Amino acid sequence: MGLSLTILGASGSYPGPGQACSGYLVQGGGTNLILDMGPGSLANLQLHLDLGAIDAVVLTHRHPDHWTDLTGLEVAWQYGLRRSGLPVYGTPETGRMAETLSSGMAPTMAWHDIADGSVIEVGRLRCTFSRTEHYVETLAVRVDDLDTGQSLAYSADTGPGWSFTALGDGIDLALCEATNLVTEEGPGVLHLSARQAGVMTRAAGVPRLLLTHLWPEGDPEAYRTEAEAAFGAPVEIAITNERYDL
Repeated sequence: MGLSLTILGASGSYPGPGQACSGYLVQGGGTNLILDMGPGSLANLQLHLDLGAIDAVVLTHRHPDHWTDLTGLEVAWQYGLRRSGLPVYGTPETGRMAETLSSGMAPTMAWHDIADGSVIEVGRLRCTFSRTEHYVETLAVRVDDLDTGQSLAYSADTGPGWSFTALGDGIDLALCEATNLVTEEGPGVLHLSARQAGVMTRAAGVPRLLLTHLWPEGDPEAYRTEAEAAFGAPVEIAITNERYDL
């Protein structure tokens, strides 16, 4: 079985009705990796995976819509599963915030700082990180399946000054934020529009684009239309609890 991506939440900044914020389950080579854990994502995760089967968690940055359900996972591991040592990777800022809000992560969770250029291996998945253009230190991530050679890249949050090209060639799928429409583009806006997501992904030579982090009040079809015009090919919208196989 090859690399797959399951959407646990795709709302940007706050969860829309019946939705969740950023959270993604990546599976490949028998490894279960969680990318981001925004509000609501933990509940959805349990529809797809036993919490004890998580191999590691990666958190891209300290903004709460990308990580605060980690506190619930800590409780589940400590008191429900009575497990310890879950590897969690994130920026130092995110680690400090998580430590403050939790009851003390260790020994339930084993925190590891990551930064621009970091490379880690979790089972048969390799993660490579690149700092994006955002209001706080934020890390995009490329995940490579070491068995199949398939790869996906997640932009996390970024402005247009960053590109998937920073994560190298051969990416099969781009999971890209598209918080805005073209009318919200402008100087100092460090989130992408759907148009910018399409332009960036096309320029990087990635053949498949999946939009996420959409503004909850927005029309998904408006995002799709803008992105497709710039990308020059069909574009998918991340749907909560849907699985995408590479």
